[in-house]
Amino acid sequence: MTGSYPKIEVLTGPERRRRWSVAEKLEIVAQTREAGVTVSLVARRCGVSPNQLFTWRRLAEQGALTATAAEEEVVPASAFRAQQEQIRELQRLLGKKTLEVEILKDALDLGGGYKKTEIAVAVAAQGRFAMNAVAATLDVARSHLAARLAQRTAGRSPQRRGRPPLPEEALLAEIEAVIDDMPSYGYARIWARLRRKALAEGRAPANRKRVYRVMKVNGLLLERHAGGVERRHDGRIAVARSNLRWCSDGFEIGCDNGEKVRVAFALDCCDREAMGHIATTEGIKGEDVCDLMVTAVEHRFGKVNRLPQTIEWLTDNGSCFIAGPTRRFAREIGLEPLTTPVQSPQSNGMAEAFVRTFKRDYVAVNPIPDAKTVMLALPEWFDHYNELHPHRALGYRSPREFIAAQAAP
Repeated sequence: MTGSYPKIEVLTGPERRRRWSVAEKLEIVAQTREAGVTVSLVARRCGVSPNQLFTWRRLAEQGALTATAAEEEVVPASAFRAQQEQIRELQRLLGKKTLEVEILKDALDLGGGYKKTEIAVAVAAQGRFAMNAVAATLDVARSHLAARLAQRTAGRSPQRRGRPPLPEEALLAEIEAVIDDMPSYGYARIWARLRRKALAEGRAPANRKRVYRVMKVNGLLLERHAGGVERRHDGRIAVARSNLRWCSDGFEIGCDNGEKVRVAFALDCCDREAMGHIATTEGIKGEDVCDLMVTAVEHRFGKVNRLPQTIEWLTDNGSCFIAGPTRRFAREIGLEPLTTPVQSPQSNGMAEAFVRTFKRDYVAVNPIPDAKTVMLALPEWFDHYNELHPHRALGYRSPREFIAAQAAP
């Protein structure tokens, strides 16, 4: 037989696999490059798998065997170049962030102005940093920063655009006069009162935003109302024109001496005019509601026995409103009684809104020592509401102003 069998080597140590040094690997790879020698022949001669020898040869061509003298893992050259690019990018970002930190530190040291543009101009004027870096770090336009810096260098003040601000002393005095009269009014209703006065005097009214700004600067704005849980309903209470739907409700006023004044009112669901009211120190009865209906009808149509057209009469489910005699009397004079769903008072939301407005703007800001004082003041409060109280839904006009605008040709 021919000697074609590979050489057998017995490993006597604890290891189970032959370990080749780098020098041995390079020597075996060098043998494969001799003339007339194949990789398989060298592998059989050295007792190495041909696949392993092909791998060593490929690594030698890439220079990896030479680089592995320390027996460490070797990465491809492309991966090494990618890591170098990543390191350079991280160094660039680190330098950029360091520069931004230095700029922000100077901005904090120099910060005393109201606007960040002024701080950016002060930082750029030092000359320590490039203008692009200052503009990008403080988030200002570079062109604007350059123009402001040029003005500062030339000793010129920035030119103000538009007309100069109007004097605010007269407007502030008018605002304070309205607040003295109605301290619960917000800036929108105060602006509506000022507009009404200016138009009556034949001069241009103040801008709404200007009124807000003056009140804000002088600390005259009301505290923002956080509100409670908003209750929604699917119906619509407001109507397109007057005398289509009236609503009614009652509320209670507690006097300082412990007396109670109970008030019921009738309100038009279009123009919001309070057409009539009743007040008593007792409970409101069905007879009182009938008197309220008659007052509202006579206020709108004069002394008539029946309305020329049917008008809806919307109330809650109070006993004085749903009593049989009360509902029959309403139908006799041309009113169609309607009630809100049970446990849904928001369905009569316009009447509830009137109650909140009346208690906030009149009851809470006026003296109410006893029931007699309250009952004497009620007609004046209702007249003030109808004549002067602005409504957002009416274009910040009062109910009487809205009615007059509807009647105008």
